[in-house]
Amino acid sequence: MDRALAVLLSFSTRRTEWGVMELAEEFDLDKSAAQRLLSTLTHRGFLYADPITRRYRMGPAMWRIASTWERRGGMALLVEPVLAEVADATGRTASFNLADGSYVRCVAAVDGGNAPMRDHPLVGELYPAHAGATSRAYFAFLSPSQRQSLMYHRPLAKFSDLTSQDAHAIEAEMLLVADVGWAYSEGEYDSNTRAIAAPVFVLGRAVGSVSLGEHKREEYRDIRDYTQPLLRTAEKLGALLSAQAPEGNAR
Repeated sequence: MDRALAVLLSFSTRRTEWGVMELAEEFDLDKSAAQRLLSTLTHRGFLYADPITRRYRMGPAMWRIASTWERRGGMALLVEPVLAEVADATGRTASFNLADGSYVRCVAAVDGGNAPMRDHPLVGELYPAHAGATSRAYFAFLSPSQRQSLMYHRPLAKFSDLTSQDAHAIEAEMLLVADVGWAYSEGEYDSNTRAIAAPVFVLGRAVGSVSLGEHKREEYRDIRDYTQPLLRTAEKLGALLSAQAPEGNAR
């Protein structure tokens, strides 16, 4: 059982498939044991065997489990304690947001001791790629070609007087965020709010962002003073979501 779980956990953006001999070498198995393990996982739907290449990829059972977990609030329950720490420490609203096409989508949010950033729930809200720190902190860590395909193939919506629709200016801001490691915005997406945000990396790949936000009507301490707590929170979330099998399962 432990070896089977180690195989499933070995899949990543870099490792998308296994051959029998590759798996046998990586996990120190003989060929017949590797074949039996892969066949069992395929029979249960956790893997899919390509009939032409005879290589094994993740199967539909993985998707069903992941989808059920997120629909039942598994992601929110996992990250909310981490968000609560930084929300309590800063008094700001903390949110965790995952990539969703040309947006990032809020999957969890915790209000701090000050007034909530918005007067409506944030969970489920979509933030457009070109407007605001929450989305920019993720999209800045994609390649320029990825941003081109996701962002600039259609007109950029205007959300407030501060929303830029100039692709060159937006791209320059993306490069700046990638250089400093975090983003700041004031009124670009919602004219009444300001925010700082940082990317969350899972196994070396940006998957979304964590942000701290506030309503502009209040005279608070400059939200940018909380950059370091925000960056530490991003690291905590990345470590939490990058959970690996214990060392020693693979050679």
